[in-house]
Amino acid sequence: MSALKLLQKERFDALSIPLPSSKSESNRVLIIDALTAGENELSNLAEARDTQTMIRLLRKDPPVYDVLDAGTTMRFLTAFAAITGRQKVMTGTDRMCQRPIGILVDALRTVGAEVHYLGAEGYPPLAINGFPGQTATTVKIRGDVSSQYISAMLMIAPVLPKGLEIELEGKVGSRTYIEMTLELMKEFGIEYSWIENRIQINPQSYRPTSFAVESDWSGASYWFSLLACAEEGSFFLEGLKENSLQGDSKIVEIMDYLGVKSKFEKGGVLLQKQEVKGLESWDFTHCPDLAQTVAVTCAILGQNAKFTGLESLRIKETDRIYALQQELAKFNAQLIERENEVFEVIPSATMPHEVKIQTYDDHRMAMAFMPLLTKTHLLIEDPDVVNKSYPSFWDHCEKIGITLERTDHASS
Repeated sequence: MSALKLLQKERFDALSIPLPSSKSESNRVLIIDALTAGENELSNLAEARDTQTMIRLLRKDPPVYDVLDAGTTMRFLTAFAAITGRQKVMTGTDRMCQRPIGILVDALRTVGAEVHYLGAEGYPPLAINGFPGQTATTVKIRGDVSSQYISAMLMIAPVLPKGLEIELEGKVGSRTYIEMTLELMKEFGIEYSWIENRIQINPQSYRPTSFAVESDWSGASYWFSLLACAEEGSFFLEGLKENSLQGDSKIVEIMDYLGVKSKFEKGGVLLQKQEVKGLESWDFTHCPDLAQTVAVTCAILGQNAKFTGLESLRIKETDRIYALQQELAKFNAQLIERENEVFEVIPSATMPHEVKIQTYDDHRMAMAFMPLLTKTHLLIEDPDVVNKSYPSFWDHCEKIGITLERTDHASS
């Protein structure tokens, strides 16, 4: 297995980082664009493999939609294909076919789509056999599993002959992603109402428009973390907006507790060092993709912290709870599960001379642990996993002066 060695570096010059575009925004506007027959002018689409996979599948329209390991692509294209009357097989990598999709399939079947499992019940691969007609105007969807199921149904709702009311059951996780979907739909002319746990979308047409995708706040979070852990430095992150649709912009507030001051300027945000105030606890229900980054930051900085809202991490690219626990232990830190789904970060007391991080086929594991290089030499196994969301990540590390050495390394 290939590996990447990152030599220890504690201080950074003031440099500008050209962040990638948002994968979350890109994948949503691509589905909206497909539902308007490609009549929009879209710019700054993400370079992420997930987005490029969606672009390729929508353009070539093959009989088999192989989404590789792209979760949003699987869920959004399943809904798109189902209600546009396509005959498709939906499949992906082995791990993708272990990630549940039953909640979305049940919702699609409720409104009249013909979807069948080709393997285990509740999981891909799927066969989509058309949309004979709408059979219901209301669906109930659990809100505590994955917002992607909800977003998938929301985006197809306007083009259903009778529209759709979605009733969210129970606790709603990743609410900001649902809000992002609705606000993007609004950019393309869709009206909706969201009262308590019910979202109503009447039948209507998307309006073709021009849309530029914002830079990615998830990708930005790793540079916040690096600066928090560094002895000194500053970064300017390009293309970020203060009033963002992305829930991961919460990293500004979180990192304010962990020693990073954010100052929005023309073209992006300036990050500067400040005194660590301390982060006692945080609820990641609406920004779960930040959890790994913040857990590692706290462990490096010596901050005990209690986290909630991590339930969805177990069904991501890997079981991120397990992966965090295994890799934090390599530099004597812990993530301990307490009662009532509370997780506590116990920081590192001593730091080894070198730490080897396994990535578990998960792009966020590689990037979240990168800031360890401020304290020790670091070896990242299978570093190319970052291509899923941030292909230029290691190039940007080199841009700010981090020394990288490619090597072959046997996984521990």
